[in-house]
Amino acid sequence: MQKDVGKFGISDKRGRVKTSSDPYIPEAALPEPAICGGCNALYRNRRWQIDAAAAEKASADSDVSHVTCPACRKIAERYAEGVITLSGNYLWNHEKEIRNILRNEENRAMAKNPLQRIIRMEREGDSLIIETTEEKLAEHLGRTLNRAHQGELSVTWSDQHSLCRVSWERDQ
Repeated sequence: MQKDVGKFGISDKRGRVKTSSDPYIPEAALPEPAICGGCNALYRNRRWQIDAAAAEKASADSDVSHVTCPACRKIAERYAEGVITLSGNYLWNHEKEIRNILRNEENRAMAKNPLQRIIRMEREGDSLIIETTEEKLAEHLGRTLNRAHQGELSVTWSDQHSLCRVSWERDQ
């Protein structure tokens, strides 16, 4: 007997509860094609994509809608779903390399999903604080940094999985 798996993105097969509680993702689909005015991400086939050539071609079309993508809205409103705190003497001795690793991983993540972005990366006291638009990106960045530079990594999720806090520390 084959088990009924259900649809992707549905957590409760009877109640059909959405697994994502992101308030920036609209319930209804946007008119297609649409282009984000902030980042030039293209919305087609109900997905956001980074494709400069396709975006340029679509922007020449008079039927294209100009919108703001959820990631650009989160950045403008500083709505972080992931918060990474990096600390320790090692961090400041290798700051440039660590920032490059984080930016490169952000670019890789954006190639798959343009809504995964770093909102800000700033020094606050003895820590480097990174805020991300997606909670999974925060976890990914923390684990990637820990693989590259070791240290002590801690990943904690809120009860509803709407916020991920990552802390990484290495003194030497």
